[in-house]
Amino acid sequence: MRYSGPQGEVVLFDGLDLSIPAGGSVAILGASGCGKSTLLGLLAGLERPSRGRVWLAGEELTALDEDGRAAARAGRLGFVFQAFHLLTGLSALENVRLALELAGRGPGEGAAREALERVGLGHRLYHGPERLSGGEQQRVAIARAIAPGPELLLADEPTGNLDDATGAQIAELLFALNRERGTTLVIATHDPAVAERCATLYRFRNGALS
Repeated sequence: MRYSGPQGEVVLFDGLDLSIPAGGSVAILGASGCGKSTLLGLLAGLERPSRGRVWLAGEELTALDEDGRAAARAGRLGFVFQAFHLLTGLSALENVRLALELAGRGPGEGAAREALERVGLGHRLYHGPERLSGGEQQRVAIARAIAPGPELLLADEPTGNLDDATGAQIAELLFALNRERGTTLVIATHDPAVAERCATLYRFRNGALS
């Protein structure tokens, strides 16, 4: 992955080859700025590689336009963003319901409520992002990602804004989805306790996974 920066071309990583088995759990550890978030964005088709190809469940994302990539993700892939990306003006419940509608799962109020209750926010259903703490916003983002029941869940620092007890609860939820539903789980994290629970652990160093 290459970018044009103010001082010339920046090579984030090059020649990267990664295959993630269905139903697996993968952790990606690395320092801030090493490329973990970019890698997750590429896997989701949210970013396009400067060269190379990305496949999702047998479909080449890099051969699709933006609408095609969105259709490929819908109902199949959930993404927990480090920056939350919740919609202001919508309550927690409405943010999660919107994700269900975009995934073609209908209004889905019951599923949205269940997801928010699973992350401990059953008492914050009607609060907008501006009335939620950072940790609560993180949990809404997780509820939004898991509510449609995705086959693949990509999580960028999912416990980074949570206290130890809540972080442990959320980690258990993610691994329960992997264990009970066969949800493929890919987590970018600084937390070694979370990483060590994954079946496969990669470390990002100098643009390479090891």
